[in-house]
Amino acid sequence: MALTFDSPNEQPRWYAVDDGVMGGVSQSTFSVTDNEGRFQGEVSLENGGGFASVRREPNGFEPTLADAQGIELTVRGDGRTYQLRLKSTSLGNASAYRVKFTPSQDAWETLYFSWDAFEAVRRGTLLSDAPAVTPSEIHQLGFLIADRTAGPFCLRLKRIAAVR
Repeated sequence: MALTFDSPNEQPRWYAVDDGVMGGVSQSTFSVTDNEGRFQGEVSLENGGGFASVRREPNGFEPTLADAQGIELTVRGDGRTYQLRLKSTSLGNASAYRVKFTPSQDAWETLYFSWDAFEAVRRGTLLSDAPAVTPSEIHQLGFLIADRTAGPFCLRLKRIAAVR
């Protein structure tokens, strides 16, 4: 019922989608080291950029997210604000459900997000007419940084869990 980072097999399941898709030069990676996942890199505002993200299919949440009430993250941050993003078949390809969070720099913390905490967005714009999150339709999860601040970042992850 939880995704942890104690296996090197977890790292290749994640892939980066940065602002290079629109001409930007931000860069990110996802690594698994010392039993934690690390989403890290550097955000650049050059060439109209300003975001970095990583994604993965939600394999590992068995049986599925369908009967979950929300998602719990055990994270440690760097003072910057991140987004947990969920792709769903009920939204178009360029859209996602997001929730923003700024994890502690000083200690690991566990954050819980119920489905109603997520808002639908398309390229950063809120979608007021989107349906609510349907957990059984989630087909991808990921993290994004787009805080309009250039510089290095590192989000550390210990656990991602479906809460029942």
